[in-house]
Amino acid sequence: MKALLVGECRDGKLLEYSYELFGFASQLGAETAMVLVGNETALPSYGGTVYLADAGKYGEYNPDLHKRLVQAAVEREKPDYVVFLHTSYGWDLAPRVAALLKAPQVSEVVALAEGGFERPCCSQKMRQVVKPVGAPVVLTLQGGAFPALVPGGTPQQQALDVDGEGRTEFLGYEAAVRKGVDLTRAEIIVSAGRGVGKKENLPVIAELAKVLGGEVGASRPIVDSGWMEAGAQVGVTGQTVSPKLYVACGISGAIQHLAGMKKSGFIVAINKDKDAPIGEVADVLVVADVMQFVPALTAKLAK
Repeated sequence: MKALLVGECRDGKLLEYSYELFGFASQLGAETAMVLVGNETALPSYGGTVYLADAGKYGEYNPDLHKRLVQAAVEREKPDYVVFLHTSYGWDLAPRVAALLKAPQVSEVVALAEGGFERPCCSQKMRQVVKPVGAPVVLTLQGGAFPALVPGGTPQQQALDVDGEGRTEFLGYEAAVRKGVDLTRAEIIVSAGRGVGKKENLPVIAELAKVLGGEVGASRPIVDSGWMEAGAQVGVTGQTVSPKLYVACGISGAIQHLAGMKKSGFIVAINKDKDAPIGEVADVLVVADVMQFVPALTAKLAK
């Protein structure tokens, strides 16, 4: 079994989360090769084959050319799987590659399942197991779903070139404007999830954050409901944080949220569901109703 991993570079540097591709391949038990549009200073610490295309020639993103570069690597390697990260690069390029190869695609894989791949569905409320038919299979991996793995070694470079021009001109990157508090710098974060019940209960969470000397964060459902500003969102589509203390109040622990906070120094989760996924990463899981436990904890800490 072989997997062709599609790494990512930005501003001439290999993105660290590209190593999650190796973590996935390790769990799959697959041999690997990588295709990368970058330069020789951005190669991964990896002793296998890296098909390297010059970003100076092909741009850091040009879908018409990049899909053909991946196709050229596929023709050489004959992989069973072509694996992307579920990023703006991956989710745009993967279906183009799948269409070019006439291959099945499974998006946003979060785990391996018996004979298939597990992915979220129904607005993250459920998960389904997909068993693709045919080869190669194109996959995208949800950020943080698989551990980063640095294989080590020096890559065996193979130059990758294709003819022609693309129809897209890459202009560059524009940093998002952050609003509100920069949670990435906070040492203590108390985050609210759907378990708080209603918007009017958010001051209870804010009071605990105040007593602890921390900042208030939120899960995606809270932001999507308009209860808090987008700048407070923690997770793959929000801010990735690593405070000394992270208190999750009524957050079940969707993989997107866990990916954004699992590197916290100490995690306390308060949830009435003892089997909530967040319990898997929590150092302490308090099984209780958030709106009963948090006010009691705040009062105790305030003394």
